[in-house]
Amino acid sequence: MRIFFFLYLLVVPTLLFSQEKTTPKNNLDMNTKYSSITDTIKKKKAKIATIDQYQIITLEHDTTYVDTSLTLKSAYKQNHLRKDDFGLLPFSNIGQTFNILQYSLTNFSPYPEIGFNGKHFNYMEADQINYYSVATPLTELFFNTTINKGQNVDSFITLNTSKNLNFSIAYKGLRSEGDYINQLVSAGNFRFTTSYATTNRRYAINAHYTYQDISNEENGGITTPADFESDNKDYKNRQRLQVYLTDAKSFLKGKRLFFDHAFRINPTDGSNNLYITHQFNYENKFFEYNQATVLSTVGTSTPVQRFGESYVTQGINDQTHYERLYNKVGVTYENSLLGKFNFFVDDYRSNYEYGRIIVKDSGKTVIPDNLFLQINNVGGQYEYQKNKWNGRFLYSRSITSQSLSNLDAKLRYDWNEKVQFDFRYRNINKLPNNNYNLYQSSYVQYNWSNSFKNEKINSLSASVLTPWLNAEVQYTVLQDHLYFADVSSPVQIAANTQIINPAQYGNAINYLEIKASREFKFGRFALDNTLLYQKVDQSDLILNVPDFVTRNTFYYSGHFFNKALYMQTGIVFNYFTKYYGNDYNPVIGEFFVQKNKEIGGYPLFDLFVNARIRQTRFYFKAEHINALFSKSDYYSAPNNPYRDFVIRFGLVWNFFQ
Repeated sequence: MRIFFFLYLLVVPTLLFSQEKTTPKNNLDMNTKYSSITDTIKKKKAKIATIDQYQIITLEHDTTYVDTSLTLKSAYKQNHLRKDDFGLLPFSNIGQTFNILQYSLTNFSPYPEIGFNGKHFNYMEADQINYYSVATPLTELFFNTTINKGQNVDSFITLNTSKNLNFSIAYKGLRSEGDYINQLVSAGNFRFTTSYATTNRRYAINAHYTYQDISNEENGGITTPADFESDNKDYKNRQRLQVYLTDAKSFLKGKRLFFDHAFRINPTDGSNNLYITHQFNYENKFFEYNQATVLSTVGTSTPVQRFGESYVTQGINDQTHYERLYNKVGVTYENSLLGKFNFFVDDYRSNYEYGRIIVKDSGKTVIPDNLFLQINNVGGQYEYQKNKWNGRFLYSRSITSQSLSNLDAKLRYDWNEKVQFDFRYRNINKLPNNNYNLYQSSYVQYNWSNSFKNEKINSLSASVLTPWLNAEVQYTVLQDHLYFADVSSPVQIAANTQIINPAQYGNAINYLEIKASREFKFGRFALDNTLLYQKVDQSDLILNVPDFVTRNTFYYSGHFFNKALYMQTGIVFNYFTKYYGNDYNPVIGEFFVQKNKEIGGYPLFDLFVNARIRQTRFYFKAEHINALFSKSDYYSAPNNPYRDFVIRFGLVWNFFQ
């Protein structure tokens, strides 16, 4: 009822004020071309900014424009990630984590990261921060309802104080209570950016500062899936389902200062230019796992050591600190005919620490307190853009003791304005993330110190974009693949104890992906289709993904109220085939491989109504409507059910002249 009341108050006034105003000639309108009765001189028309003057610029200096249109593609982005989440399977509460259905969505960097990947979906990395150049101040307000109590908001404003200088400030906040015990999510992402360039473009800089904190109550999943699947009316109230953890939570916090700037040596821009470039990135991260009560309860009175023995009887507080400093200095030669040649050297330093040393097995095993890395690379990058061709080729290699390399080649060919071909090849020799090599916890069997080999990733992909079909193919070969495995003994499994440790797979894994999308239109009706096929060739079940993932949307679109309102309404069908989906462990904030329970094979139907009035877009959605009458057999991971039926409302409101 609150949602409908809010819709009435918001939509009706907007419709009324969006109608074209007609004024009789004998009445004075203070907003007409005359400023007063005695003013007989027609005012000059103010200049109106065009949409291409509202630019969004990425770290790689690719430029797009602000888009306030209402399309199905924009509706797919109406979530807390602000991007299309096809290939990601969300947990029941908004902002928890995602199980990855499409493996190619995994990001690879040759440098070691802190880890805890299950907690980083809502964390904005440096290459996800955009910069802006706008003719007039631009504001965007984003709002979405969540599960039970809470809301998801994202407020953003950017302005140019002059043609040369831009500022932007934004804050995204999320709070969602969830349906299950101990499932509250609270997150905040603050971003500040600035861009400056001299009038002659001799010097230019993009810089940003971020502060992000993500807090998750962790319940460890339900203890008795049979109760969830029984369809007993008593358990439709999900608060009655028992969970492993009732007072545990995780917390990820990060601060980053970043800038990327360049100075042209020659005073004036010409056909031959020489630049000095520098990129700086300092980031501080902190991950914490808290659990006040160590013992869990399964059933009425059975105590369970869910994560095994611990050094303490209560008040577990595992903390991981991480700092990273990155500098890259380069020289770029630019020729109007040949393209850009960049040669660089970089310095990467990180410190991953716990502040204590753990001695195990009567002194035979020592877990160090920190992991310090210093890596230097040399490399080059070539960029070419001429006529229909656009390419970027990067190669870097370490000159310090670590074996580290990165080859990334991208090529694009524009056949015409509507047909485009993309090709990419990547060869990465990647250092393991820090939490594979070192982790400390109050849980005895969650302490390790390793020296894993580098992961080797070879990937070849091609895509084509046409008015008739969008398709992409990717083939990836993984060597020395790192993952987390369940190493619980049979006795521990019988006692509901879960022990997770890192592992490295010695054999090769071959991954093939074919993805295609096409929209069919029938007058005002349309059918949008996306189909993903995946095939993994491996000796053991290590990299597990569903064979097929599909999303099909049938919808109607049209104008109403003298074209003051544009609306889309329809139904979305999502489905993926059964597979051994990875399970989630809250102590380490990571997914791990399991081979005991398949998830998937269930349909998901969503009903939606989207509308646009001027520069405001409204989104009304009834998610997983078939949960009202289907069997409760839907999971995001073993012991973690997918979300039930929920009605959600959201909007995106842009302000600019």
